[in-house]
Amino acid sequence: MPRAMESSSKSRKESILIKYAVVSRLLVLFLTVLWRSFLQPYDTSAALNPPCLHHRDVPEDSPPLLVANSVSKTLENSVVWDSVYFLRITQCGYEYEQTYAFLPLLPFFISLLSRTVFAPLVPLIGLRAVMVLSGYVVTNVTFVFAAIYLFRVSVIILKDTEASFRASVIFCFNPASIFYSSIYSESLYALFSIGGVYHLLSGASNVAVLWFALSGCARSNGILNAGYICFQTMHRAYEAFYLKRRFFVLVTGFIRCVCICLPFVAFQAYGYYNICHGHKLDDELRPWCKAKVPLLYNFIQSHYWGVGFLRYFQFIQLPNFLLASPILSLAVCSIVSYMKTRPELFTSLGFQATEKEKRSSARLYSLKEVLEPDVITSSNEGSRDIRQRKPSRKKDVTITTNTAAESNSPEASGYFSADVFPFVVHLGLMAATAFFIMHVQVATRFLSASPPLYWFASHLIASPKHSKWGYLMWSYCAAYILLGSLLFSNFYPFT
Repeated sequence: MPRAMESSSKSRKESILIKYAVVSRLLVLFLTVLWRSFLQPYDTSAALNPPCLHHRDVPEDSPPLLVANSVSKTLENSVVWDSVYFLRITQCGYEYEQTYAFLPLLPFFISLLSRTVFAPLVPLIGLRAVMVLSGYVVTNVTFVFAAIYLFRVSVIILKDTEASFRASVIFCFNPASIFYSSIYSESLYALFSIGGVYHLLSGASNVAVLWFALSGCARSNGILNAGYICFQTMHRAYEAFYLKRRFFVLVTGFIRCVCICLPFVAFQAYGYYNICHGHKLDDELRPWCKAKVPLLYNFIQSHYWGVGFLRYFQFIQLPNFLLASPILSLAVCSIVSYMKTRPELFTSLGFQATEKEKRSSARLYSLKEVLEPDVITSSNEGSRDIRQRKPSRKKDVTITTNTAAESNSPEASGYFSADVFPFVVHLGLMAATAFFIMHVQVATRFLSASPPLYWFASHLIASPKHSKWGYLMWSYCAAYILLGSLLFSNFYPFT
């Protein structure tokens, strides 16, 4: 009966969350149209659409009917910043070297919808407007699904429906909301990253690998999701040591990591073939083509956008550091708070988590779902025999330590549970990359799909000691939604 009531509560919260997610997208789109109608865009060249350099098998962009001309212009004029690249790739493919910085998953979905669901609209508003419409549908719909998956993951990790719901609602109104409602790859990345984590925690590891691989087709940082598989493999290999199954676990984990990274590597090979292949003279080759490891993506980021270690640390970039300071401060506070509360997990890479904590999830730490029950039983018996051979004094100490650690203390539950540890490490890597290597203002959207940010924010809001942080958190989200929809939609710099 309690389990049925809990399931009913989750379903009810999920239904409410869907409404929040839809309303948040409608709000952002409304603000975008509102600011766009009041202000003159800084750059109006985005509506220009020169012919493709190479012939492609796409329908010709016929002029829209007179009655739909205003709709067509409104849609096409809304394309700003990186959206221009995604639309151009969808229509003409990868024409220029710098376009290879934008991965193909979003253009693929835009092309798919443009050729199928919205194909009848092409004679009415034109092909490019239909592509824009398809892009908006893809990003906004996938955002709603990303919010649902975040709630489901949060319930598994935090084991608190209310805290999970709060975290998911914060995600619906996150500071980078404008990018989740524009033709950007953030929504797809969030969906496949968070969805992959959900499938991993649910025991469907192979499905999780597929979702993580798709996240790597949306954004390059999707390959960092292989870290979850590495963490799982590391702990399972340690547990399998006494079962003589360690080799099997390591090989399985390695293959899964390779599969996650494979789409991104294949895309780099595709770029190498298109740009470097067929040039007989060295003078005709691009510099990166001659490298021992020709990485197109790294060259583009460095050559065209000046991305590199400490290259953004200039006095002139101080406003951008200030723009990114809220999200980076939240990330640092969440990591430091967890580190202070659970230092033993950082020093041991999670191996000092209590047995109760490891078995509570039984996906990231344990071999529970990959080995047969009789093998697990023999493992437990073998471990018991090994423990019986140890000196009684040490055994007493171990039992005492485990008993104390497994007590139901506030620090060992919710955000500070051992299940959160790999997510905090992942967030730390992302935050360090954003601060030291990338254009720092991009951190707002770069970190916006990291679940620990919302779990920590939910923890702060619910804590009586930090009630003021709740107002500060919502003020931050509201200000960046308003500021982002105002600046970004009118082609002014934001993040």
